[in-house]
Amino acid sequence: MKKIPHDYYLRFMESSVYNEVLEFHVKGNFTIHEAFQGRTGLHSLSEQYLAQLTGNELILYPDMDFTLNITEADQNNESALYRNESCERFLPLGLEFSEVEKLVYPLLSRNKKSHKRGYPSGGALYPAEVFLCSLAENGAAWPGGGRVLHLLPNSRKFEIVQGDIDVEKLRLAILPSTNDLGNPELAIIYFAYMPKNLFKYRYRGYRMALMEIGSIYMLVELQAKALGLACRLWSAYTDSMICKVLGINPALFFPMCVHFIGKQHEY
Repeated sequence: MKKIPHDYYLRFMESSVYNEVLEFHVKGNFTIHEAFQGRTGLHSLSEQYLAQLTGNELILYPDMDFTLNITEADQNNESALYRNESCERFLPLGLEFSEVEKLVYPLLSRNKKSHKRGYPSGGALYPAEVFLCSLAENGAAWPGGGRVLHLLPNSRKFEIVQGDIDVEKLRLAILPSTNDLGNPELAIIYFAYMPKNLFKYRYRGYRMALMEIGSIYMLVELQAKALGLACRLWSAYTDSMICKVLGINPALFFPMCVHFIGKQHEY
């Protein structure tokens, strides 16, 4: 079989492993919908405790000074190894399709004769699937007539996601109206495809998928900086709502995080 259909992996996936991983995964899902505004909450922590508990480093011995200073080398914040800070608000300045193409270059296979890509993958499973969604307000479609593309890193192609995708519904599923980040032009959604994820390493595969997606979005962050683009990682969405808009099975495709890309005045 030259091209394996995505559901072919179901033949090799152990159902008990899958059911347990699914049960664990959905515990981390949010239900974000206007019908529940003001009726749900994550915790009862005060702003004072939140400020104290977030943004800190973990010190193992807080009452003892077992520390060594790091010798400061010449730091160049413009270096390719430094990502930009997360964007607070995106501006509708337009994003060319050529910029979208360049954004994914680091993820592609370097050699057409090799399955190896621009990011590491445990056991060469590559369970991470990258979907690129145009959120442009002008409504213009990308080449091929699509608004949502699925990256094929080994083939070095985009697969056009079929179906009548409502961009406004997609925007609401990804970015609820209560959160104002402005106008990101692009949303990259990183999915873990579970049958491909679990068939070889079982439960360990779930951890490997998270590691792989972390590698991918950092590469995108660094490439975005080189292109003068702004980024913001996002997790305030409901899995099933995203999958419904895209027309994919939420029991098989787990959206692990969303990456907003766009432009702002200063980089």
